[in-house]
Amino acid sequence: MAVRTAVALGACMWPLVGYADADAVPENHHVIPAQGDLIGQDYQVIANKEDTLIDIARTHNIGYEEIRSANPEVSIWMPGEGVAVTIPRRHILPDVARTGIVINVAELRLYYYPEVGEGETPRIETYPIGIGREGYNTPLGITETTIRLEQPAWYPPQSMRQEAAERGDPAPAVVPPGPDNPLGEHAILLDIPGYLIHGTNQPDGIGMRASRGCIRMYPEDIGSIFDDIPSGTQVNIIDQAIKVGADEDGAAYVQVFKTFANDESITETLKEMLVSQSLVAEDALDKLDDQRLGELFEQPDEQVKSLSSLYKVPNGNGDEPTDGSGILKDFLTRIE
Repeated sequence: MAVRTAVALGACMWPLVGYADADAVPENHHVIPAQGDLIGQDYQVIANKEDTLIDIARTHNIGYEEIRSANPEVSIWMPGEGVAVTIPRRHILPDVARTGIVINVAELRLYYYPEVGEGETPRIETYPIGIGREGYNTPLGITETTIRLEQPAWYPPQSMRQEAAERGDPAPAVVPPGPDNPLGEHAILLDIPGYLIHGTNQPDGIGMRASRGCIRMYPEDIGSIFDDIPSGTQVNIIDQAIKVGADEDGAAYVQVFKTFANDESITETLKEMLVSQSLVAEDALDKLDDQRLGELFEQPDEQVKSLSSLYKVPNGNGDEPTDGSGILKDFLTRIE
């Protein structure tokens, strides 16, 4: 598998506390920032000869679509020995209550806010997921977990059995636990009839829209949270294809996923989000460069971007602003 290098692509490293062995803290576990909405950092790994991009994604707890979006020029099956692969581990927390489980179908990702005791530091865990394909959309809304099943049997729905029969390949009425069971070894039922959060016997599909509506997780991921999620845990399934947020210093960021609805009002929608979340003053919105915003929506790459890269350049020459330059710092100070 790939070997992680010391190349960090993001500066947002939240302190990880509350664990006896800091080295043992999984990369997808974070302290909830006291200020701001960003967790994690991007970094790079160097591919070995035998690696595929899918191998690297699973090793680093990333889904298919997000690792493809972060590495559009890298071959999915043969990245090549010595090729640098970006691991997109920086996330803007969804703009909803930070409690229970939050599933953002737009980014194919689950956020879990474990309950903590008095005096304990609030934290968050985040995992890639697979969701419903076209025609079998994962339902949105607030629900809760009900029953947890270990080594579940799978009962194919009647619609699936009928489709299989029409193809001349009848499906069984029940699939017992084992390697052929698409639910994997763990399943958490939701209070929506027929919908579950479960493992899978096809982990390559994590990070894709490929299920009939259920939420799939890597087997090791659902195994790690299965015992920690009590019945009655709130599950908020949302579709936030555009996210905005701030880091601990108040600098604003934006993230656009490929599933957003692109229309003439989308730029105004983003501006409204920035104002409503107090990230930009309304009288400073004219400092945003509409051309850069248009490019952001025409070719969304799903990466967390600094909002400063979307401002007009003070001298008007169209050059890309550079974070950290004296001119840009002075400019942003004057408009804030």
